[in-house]
Amino acid sequence: MKDIDAATLQIYTSKSKADKAISSLKGLLLGINMDGEVNETEIKELQLWADSHKELVNRHPFKEFMEVIDAALTNKIPTKETIEDLYWLCQKYENDNYYYDAVTSDLQILQGICHGILADGTINDKEIYDLQQWLNDNDHLNSHYPYDEIRSLVLSVLADKQIDDDERIVLMAYFKQFVSLQNENIREKVAQQTADVTISGLCTSEPQVEFEGKTFCITGVLKRGNRESLQRDIVRLGGIPTDTITKKTDYLIVGDNGNPAWAFSCYGRKVEKAINLRKEGHTIMLIHEFDFSDIIDDLIA
Repeated sequence: MKDIDAATLQIYTSKSKADKAISSLKGLLLGINMDGEVNETEIKELQLWADSHKELVNRHPFKEFMEVIDAALTNKIPTKETIEDLYWLCQKYENDNYYYDAVTSDLQILQGICHGILADGTINDKEIYDLQQWLNDNDHLNSHYPYDEIRSLVLSVLADKQIDDDERIVLMAYFKQFVSLQNENIREKVAQQTADVTISGLCTSEPQVEFEGKTFCITGVLKRGNRESLQRDIVRLGGIPTDTITKKTDYLIVGDNGNPAWAFSCYGRKVEKAINLRKEGHTIMLIHEFDFSDIIDDLIA
């Protein structure tokens, strides 16, 4: 019986790995192609991605994927056509997959997009604006990590309609937290460029908040009012205020700490715990106190 269970588990585990790999590949292809150009470094990252997934080579449709990538590397087909063919295979796999999980897949695609953008060690303006468009088109992910944090960061970068080198470095620093670059030279280049940048938790931009039966925790020093009055407003709207972060916490309200870059970073013990829970799959939303106060004012006024 144990052998049967192990075999069954292996089937489902292999399928899960395949689904995740397909979604991340789809995102990687989108990211590579976002600026409309495909260079040798990006194709090299694609090859290294394929090498890291060789255990799936006998599983449909990975054999076809590997054949397309090999053909591109031996110059049998153009690199642009390679990206298009691989993307078509990804879409075909999704259409044939009855157990396709849209939200999980879209989040994996997003991580793949960031991987593709970072594949050549540079981030240009078109990639950032195209990423913003993808984020806008997929706002159903707004309560999920890392979509909400990436969207907050991109909105902050584009707020003045100008992108400077420091903002590109901030984006690099954030992407590298969950992007596993296979090219050692590019990985080292990104690590050196972002060595002085630390990002720990991003507040959700334009948060959508439900109150009835939801649990709210507050951290930091509030600039607008105090915790007691905010907790009373939460109760008045049907929410449940708590003093600690748990897996059941729905929202963490982060007090303004005087840091002008609060849209980039929110620090503290509760924030760190919330971030770790989010990375485990719990949908805890981080909201800056100013945004939350605006929501309260609109509902109570």
